[in-house]
Amino acid sequence: MQALRWVRMTENELSEFLGKGGTGVLSFSTDADAPPFSLPVSYGYDADTANLYYRLAFPPNSGKADVVDNPVAFVTHARTDAGWRSAVATGRLDELTDAPYESAAVQGLWAVQIPMVDIFDRPPEELTFRLFRLAPDTLTGRKEVQSQP
Repeated sequence: MQALRWVRMTENELSEFLGKGGTGVLSFSTDADAPPFSLPVSYGYDADTANLYYRLAFPPNSGKADVVDNPVAFVTHARTDAGWRSAVATGRLDELTDAPYESAAVQGLWAVQIPMVDIFDRPPEELTFRLFRLAPDTLTGRKEVQSQP
């Protein structure tokens, strides 16, 4: 098996890879001796602002309420026609649930497509959902180097 080599994606390649949305893993920092609180999520991406958006469920006793204000890292990856791609964003989430409709943050939410995936043990209408934006402190993408024949 040949070893993979990686290089950084350009901004255009990163925006194309993230598209308008998809899935990834959002990890919240925790105490130094505890693992991060990580969960698979659907996301939306606004290329004009480089902001990521999330619709998170808060079922009773989920643990998210305890960490939602902590620093986060978001990772998504996929094998594309051009090879493996990955993106990593870091920062803090801004809650948009009660933000004014006219705010730029809420308006950005309407430009994205957050895939809706039903993974809960009860109907979604019985759950509390909250909307968040990640205006990343860092956002980087890497791509596999394609072998030359």
